[in-house]
Amino acid sequence: MQQLHSTEFILTSLHHQRPMLVDACWQVDAPAPVVIFVHGFKGFKDWGAWQLVAEQCAAQEVNFVKVNLSHNGTTPEQPLDFADLEAFGNNNFCIELDDIQVLIDYLFDHAEQFPTFDLDKIYLIGHSRGGGLVLLKAREDSRIRKVATWASISTVEHIIKTDELAGWKEKGVYYIYNGRTKQNMPLYYQLAENFLANRERLSIENAVRALEIPYLIVHGTADESVRIDSARQLKDWASGARLLEVTGAGHTFGAYHPYDQPQLPAHLQVVVDKTLSFFKT
Repeated sequence: MQQLHSTEFILTSLHHQRPMLVDACWQVDAPAPVVIFVHGFKGFKDWGAWQLVAEQCAAQEVNFVKVNLSHNGTTPEQPLDFADLEAFGNNNFCIELDDIQVLIDYLFDHAEQFPTFDLDKIYLIGHSRGGGLVLLKAREDSRIRKVATWASISTVEHIIKTDELAGWKEKGVYYIYNGRTKQNMPLYYQLAENFLANRERLSIENAVRALEIPYLIVHGTADESVRIDSARQLKDWASGARLLEVTGAGHTFGAYHPYDQPQLPAHLQVVVDKTLSFFKT
């Protein structure tokens, strides 16, 4: 078996000059597909078992790239903590889409740094809100050749809470509580303004209906955060997509943070195996 190689680098967002910490791992010595993993809301690239996922995918002959989106609240110095709540509060969907663009552009502009990256085979995985992001980005960027969503949202409107806009606008901010970290995390009204000004760009339904690339939908039937109905709605919009319902699986497919086991949870192992099979066919 080839040795596991890895690298880490920092990119700069187009917005507020915020840094984006990126890592990649691979075990191949010849060009192979590039899988980019996009985390979800209140998520980060090294949450839970995501690094185990990366290493397992690398062992199956793909280059696996993970990114901390620039306004997810972490910093390069504290990549496992929400140390920058001001950035978190100023995040929005267009910033995240532009961050993904910055990463893909960097891989193409610096291809000589990544000789095993087959840039004709760029595949995206998104978890939860990240699933919505990769679907939106796949519509915008023809360099993306396949997409897989894990426990994905089917709309961003529920995050905006349009019935509460007046109060949100008046206060300028509302807070969500993170039960794991015990933090009150701000969401500034600019998030709503960004959505309202970019409804077409941020329509997951329109993006999915327009998809012309292979698409795999994966969702747990016992998802407590994003109901399985979301996956079925995505499938209705994308008749050619494949839908895998993982019986009994929750939102993170058995993973938790910090994850302290040497093997993936059973449900997440199924997800990884099926996703790799999809990417290889």
